[in-house]
Amino acid sequence: QGCVDHPIVLTEAVCNPLYSRQMMSELLFECYQVPKVSYGVDSLYSFYHNRKQNWPCSGLVISSGYQCTHVLPVLEGRLDAKNCKRINLGGCQAAVYLQRLLQLKYPGHFAAITLSRMEEILHEHSYIAEDYIEELQKWRSPEYYENNMHKMQLPFSNKLLGSTLTSEEKQERRQQQLRRLQELNARRREEKLQLDQERLDRLLYIQELLEDGQMDQFHKALVELNMDSAEELQSYINKLSLSVEQTKQKILQAEVNIEVDVVDSKPETPDLDPLGSEQSLEDVESINEFEPLFAEEQPEVEKPVAAVQPVFNLAEYHQLFLGTERIRAPEIVFQPSLIGEDQAGIAETMQYVLERYSKEQQAILVQNVFLTGGNTMYPGLKARVQKELLEMRPFQSSFQVHLASSPVLDAWYGARDWAVEYMTREEGWITRKDYEEKGGEYLKEHCASNVYVPIRLPKQAPRTAEALAPSRVLTPSTGNPCEQA
Repeated sequence: QGCVDHPIVLTEAVCNPLYSRQMMSELLFECYQVPKVSYGVDSLYSFYHNRKQNWPCSGLVISSGYQCTHVLPVLEGRLDAKNCKRINLGGCQAAVYLQRLLQLKYPGHFAAITLSRMEEILHEHSYIAEDYIEELQKWRSPEYYENNMHKMQLPFSNKLLGSTLTSEEKQERRQQQLRRLQELNARRREEKLQLDQERLDRLLYIQELLEDGQMDQFHKALVELNMDSAEELQSYINKLSLSVEQTKQKILQAEVNIEVDVVDSKPETPDLDPLGSEQSLEDVESINEFEPLFAEEQPEVEKPVAAVQPVFNLAEYHQLFLGTERIRAPEIVFQPSLIGEDQAGIAETMQYVLERYSKEQQAILVQNVFLTGGNTMYPGLKARVQKELLEMRPFQSSFQVHLASSPVLDAWYGARDWAVEYMTREEGWITRKDYEEKGGEYLKEHCASNVYVPIRLPKQAPRTAEALAPSRVLTPSTGNPCEQA
């Protein structure tokens, strides 16, 4: 029917700009005709979905997703938006970093080390080290490396192209390559003949200047050719004439003879044109590719093929050995400097946020440090956060760290629970009447929403008569109506 006739619960970013919310509200109310809509933060939905009866309503939410990581303080059931902090690192940056590490380690499998495979490795093989430096020292031991190293098999094809071709197909393929080489040689001879003929005509024209007595133009032409005397000019003319005759003879011989005649790779007159030398060098490289073909054409005694061939396991060549990469990639959320980012890690950001509160409020917040988001599913993350809190908190102080039951889906579950509980209430819902009266950026707060900060437009100063006077004087003098407007 072109409309959505039921309420919408939508997640938005922390401290979402009013303009973004305005555009979304306009789309929902004007285009889809929704009756009412509610906005909330995904990590806060997850926080309230995992709340138990004995859990405090305050806490420190650490939400790490695909693009960024947030540290959100919640006091007495409401988000303290002024002290929220964001780290621009998440699962995407970890996957890119792991991809760079493995591509440098295995340059032969550059194309097979894709971003999707790196995300799979992060989910299945990576973990967070409780003490990163100490863990790296353990990896220096060969026994520890052998016991903890993971292998990942890359896809490969065990069929070789050469083994699938019959002798007739190989012979036909060889004949095609020989014909291509024959055409290449003929084209090269024609191009070389045309180039040499143009040079010869140019030199003969300069020689005619000498015979006609036009000495100024003759000496000027010699300078352009980087020659010193008429004898040197005559020497180059003789060389070029010989080269042209030889090329013509080769073309005539190639038309009579069916066999391929390989042209010498060295140019006859290399000093005349550097471009010709480069072209000949490229031709040499192309001819070198076909050297085995000529070797096969030569009548030689067949050598018996060895019955025993070395065994090479192609599958082992297409394997990735994951060692310290298992801990280096996810470590960037604690040490962004590993990838050159000038940002603070999770531990420093937590400490910075906590220091903005009094000691009593800090003690309340650390009693419920909540981890959510897909990037918090690494084994060992909870122990690492506990270790960091133990180092930053006062002696003999207590704290508790909780991990979401399903870090990826709990945001959806929390939004569903909130929608069912508040379906018949007015709290948190923006109706169409509210949208038309207060604008698209309007937000009704609830337990999992952002804090609404209305737009404060600066008051415009009244225009005085003195400010208007110059415009009144200039208006009659301008004859163009566009300038008057």
